[in-house]
Amino acid sequence: MKRVASAAGEIPMPSRDRSRAFGAILVEQGRLNPADAEEIQRFAGANGLRFGDAAIRLKLLTQEDIDFALAQQYNYPILPRGGANGVSDDVVAAYMPQSDLVEPLRALRSQLTHRWFTDSGHKGIAITSPGRGEGRSWLAANLATVFAQIGERTLLIDADMRHPHQHALFNLNNSMGLSALLTGRAGKEAACRVHPQLRLFVLPAGILPPNPQELLGRPVFDLVLDRFTDQFDVIIIDTPAASETADAQIVAKRVGAAVMLARRNVTRQSQLVASTQTLIQTGVNVIGSVINEY
Repeated sequence: MKRVASAAGEIPMPSRDRSRAFGAILVEQGRLNPADAEEIQRFAGANGLRFGDAAIRLKLLTQEDIDFALAQQYNYPILPRGGANGVSDDVVAAYMPQSDLVEPLRALRSQLTHRWFTDSGHKGIAITSPGRGEGRSWLAANLATVFAQIGERTLLIDADMRHPHQHALFNLNNSMGLSALLTGRAGKEAACRVHPQLRLFVLPAGILPPNPQELLGRPVFDLVLDRFTDQFDVIIIDTPAASETADAQIVAKRVGAAVMLARRNVTRQSQLVASTQTLIQTGVNVIGSVINEY
C-alpha cells in the first residue's frame, strides 16, 4: 500500500560528479565493471543523457540496478527480496518502495501522524481486524517500514501469539520474542534491527505459549510497552483476529489506539461493526479503518 523518502543533510544535485558516484556505487557492489562504467559515462556525455538512462539504453544495467544506486545515494535503503537474508514478497515497501502499492501506505502514515502521533504521549497503535486472512500482518509490516523510511525509530511487535507471521515476513528467528520477554526469559535485545541503514526493529512473537491471553493481560506487558515507548518514536503492534479472541482488545487497550482493517469481499460487515464497537466500549480510540483491496 505505501512508501516514503527522507532527506538528510545536503540535497545531491545533478552533476557529472554525481554521475561518477552513481557508477562507483554499482562498481563497488559488483553490479557493473569499470570498463562498462566508463562506456556509459562517455555515451551519456555524448548524448546528453543521465548516467542511468544511458546505461539502460546500452543494456548494461537494469531498472533494478538504477533504483538500487539511487537508494544508496539518497541513504534510502532497499532491502533484499527473498533468499536467505531477504524479506518476504509481502513486504513490498521494503524492497520496492517505488511501487504504486506503497503510495496508500504513505497516505495512511500521514493520516496517523497528524491524527495520533503528533501528541508526544502517543507512540503506539494496534493493527486489528475481525477475522483471519484479512491482511493485518501485511499492513503492520509495511506500515512499520514506511515509518522507518522517514527516519522514525520504529518498533514492530508481533503480539499474535496464536498465528504469528512477522518473523516469516522479515526472515527472522522466532525462537526468542514477545512470549519470552513477558515471562522474563529475554530482554529488549529480542527486538531485531532488520537493516543497518533502516531504523526498523521487529520483536517476533516467539515460541507459542499455552496462555497467550493471560500473558498479554499481565502487568508486565505495560512495563514492556513503557520501556519501548522511551526508546522508539513509533510502535506498531500486530494482533490476532478480534472476533476470535480477546487478545486484540487487550493489546489495543494497553496501547490506547487501533486501526481496524477490513478486506473487500472477505470481511463481513456485521463482524466489522461488532469488532469496532467492542474496541470502543473497551475504551480504545479506533482512529480509523482501512480497506484491503487484495
